[in-house]
Amino acid sequence: MSTPAPAQETRTRVIDLLQAQQVDFRLLPHSEPVFTVEAAAAQRGVVLEEMVKSILLREVGGDRYVMACVQGPDRLDAQAVRPHLPGSWKRLTFATQEQIFDATGYVQGAVAPLCLPPHIPVVFDIAIAGCARVNISSGDPMLGLELAGADLIRLAQPRLASIAAPATDPPQHL
Repeated sequence: MSTPAPAQETRTRVIDLLQAQQVDFRLLPHSEPVFTVEAAAAQRGVVLEEMVKSILLREVGGDRYVMACVQGPDRLDAQAVRPHLPGSWKRLTFATQEQIFDATGYVQGAVAPLCLPPHIPVVFDIAIAGCARVNISSGDPMLGLELAGADLIRLAQPRLASIAAPATDPPQHL
């Protein structure tokens, strides 16, 4: 059963999609905007392993983007994403705050792997397929969402691949 929107009637593209698809989800409000998965998990009162980090990558020297997602404690190996993209892609780099908004309509810290423009491919680390429950951004920096991992995969229609890097890499933002 879907959780009704909070009193302020928060609506986002992601919430609208989940409701239209009759997907069960739970709203997890924040007391302040968050920019790391650790802060988001703490604000939502969930374990880090349920968090899905949505990271927008940009092709160097080009205007193509890809959404890459890994579990909360994992790091993304951006170059491991390339072989799983359609066609031939050059080296990938992390998109800037401005590029994230221009390409997806989401602000940094509120990026979701859903409701993306159709030309942005989505790649999930294979570990996400093993999650019963996942947490993603709602598209609003003050609100997260919890839903079944299978529902997220069904709606995002990602390519599943091993794209996580060793945990010794530096922290990454949402």
